[in-house]
Amino acid sequence: MMNHDDVNLPWVVAEVTAAFYRYEDALVSNNIAVLDELFWHDKNTVRLGAGENLYGIDEIRAFRAARPSAGLQRTLRHTVITTFGADYAVCSTEFTREGTEKIGRQQQTWVRFAYGWRIVAAQVSLMA
Repeated sequence: MMNHDDVNLPWVVAEVTAAFYRYEDALVSNNIAVLDELFWHDKNTVRLGAGENLYGIDEIRAFRAARPSAGLQRTLRHTVITTFGADYAVCSTEFTREGTEKIGRQQQTWVRFAYGWRIVAAQVSLMA
């Protein structure tokens, strides 16, 4: 059972924040190796996007490999990182891309494994 004292432990928040922004940097620079590293390499990993539903690391990898590398820059806002204990976190953010007023939303579930923090589920949506 989770204790309120275990929510947002400063050292865990710092680790997840670093992992989240490492992911964000890799995303906007289209660094596929880092993006692949930061997702859990398992058939149960899920990424639900604005136009795609990807189940398992193989589908996520194929999507990343086929994605255009232009126009990926974005501005984040309302980013909230919440950790639960030492091994579980949820990262939520909104984003906008240059040249459009559409707001995107992104949420990721992160889990600490022996080899580091990994995204086990991600969801991205665009608001009209």
